[in-house]
Amino acid sequence: MKSARFWVVALLLAGTALLLQVRGSRDLIPASQPLAQVPTTIMGYTGRDVPIDQETLDILGVGDILSRIYTQGGQSPPIGLLLAYYPTQRTGVTMHSPKHCLPGAGWFFESSRYVDLSDAHGKLHQVGEYVISNGENRQFVIYWFQEQGRSIASEYVARIYLVTEAMRLNRTDGALVRVITPIGPGDDTSTARARAEAFTAQLAPILPRFIPD
Repeated sequence: MKSARFWVVALLLAGTALLLQVRGSRDLIPASQPLAQVPTTIMGYTGRDVPIDQETLDILGVGDILSRIYTQGGQSPPIGLLLAYYPTQRTGVTMHSPKHCLPGAGWFFESSRYVDLSDAHGKLHQVGEYVISNGENRQFVIYWFQEQGRSIASEYVARIYLVTEAMRLNRTDGALVRVITPIGPGDDTSTARARAEAFTAQLAPILPRFIPD
């Protein structure tokens, strides 16, 4: 028997598709800068773009995708950044939680929680924080959905906003933001959390240039 979560997601997706078709076939797409122009220097880390394999692109769908590794010259573990911006989600391409794709890649979720994270300008963002492992490799992950100026940790709440904003503003644009950093052997999880949260606090105020409010 399929879980209640499956049916909730299925109903939300079906309702989303129906309402978007009723609302119209063309979205209002605000102007934005391409993700390739996201600063390559953040918090003293220097970014390097990394190729995205076709399987991952197929999962992410059609949109503006950025995958980048930020390093600090070996002084600190790297920080990975994945941004996936969708100008429209009316064509059936919708954002989904990393919870759906990471297990398929062999990662196990050790812990998960939603938290309110304050950025460098004092604005609060609701984000998901996870500790994941694959064999001896462990990573700390922060992710959220960015929709019209909102930071949303829950996939289900993001779906609801997608429907309501499509009806109210004729907008279905949105993005997935993921920050990930390794937890070294013998390291405390709090060290990786502090590193990821500090990076995210500097990143978040930059995003409206690329993910319109």
